[in-house]
Amino acid sequence: MSEPCILCGVDGGRDGVCAACAADLPVLPVLTCLTCAVPLTVAGICGACLAHSPRYDSVIAGYVYDFPVDALVQSYKYGGELRLARLLARALARRVTTAVDVLVPMPLSSERLRSRGYNQALELARHLGRSRNIPVWPRACRRVVDTPAQALLPWSERPGNVRGAFVCDADLTGLRVGVVDDVLTTGATLNELARNLKRAGAVEVQGWVAARAVPRLYRPAEDDLD
Repeated sequence: MSEPCILCGVDGGRDGVCAACAADLPVLPVLTCLTCAVPLTVAGICGACLAHSPRYDSVIAGYVYDFPVDALVQSYKYGGELRLARLLARALARRVTTAVDVLVPMPLSSERLRSRGYNQALELARHLGRSRNIPVWPRACRRVVDTPAQALLPWSERPGNVRGAFVCDADLTGLRVGVVDDVLTTGATLNELARNLKRAGAVEVQGWVAARAVPRLYRPAEDDLD
């Protein structure tokens, strides 16, 4: 028996969201920065990435992290709505046009994993791995510092918050790695993990994220209502 849609309450099937609501979810535009995936009006690399090239090589994202995707991600991440993993992973898989050798889910600290009961990035990675026939390495890296949640901090403080937070135990020599996560905002966490992955031998690090937060600078201007 299917459960109700999280957004409208009608029959939601197995994925937590009915077909009508799923069709209205905000997908990321086709034209995005080739490095960090913020929307652009022309193909290329955004000014921020040109000025300060990140340690990761590219980002692939399914949705824009805006209403109601933000509500879905919060329900998935903190509310135990694991049925949403299939929906989020499928939207991301549709955008994948590049290849990787292995998927590494964004690690959680042991404390956060115990309190939450699951790693939302690992659940996404499992769906993606099955659909794309890519091995998932959940123990390749560890989060060794239980830092405050990035969402609670100003953007300027996020890089420092995750510095030194990860250790990679696997030998990744010569491998292309896809880091799976639920949301990319500033990219600070992905950047720090990518640094460690490349120290472990990875030749390329891609961010595979379900949703990309879009800074106001890159949002289309709202229509004048006057």
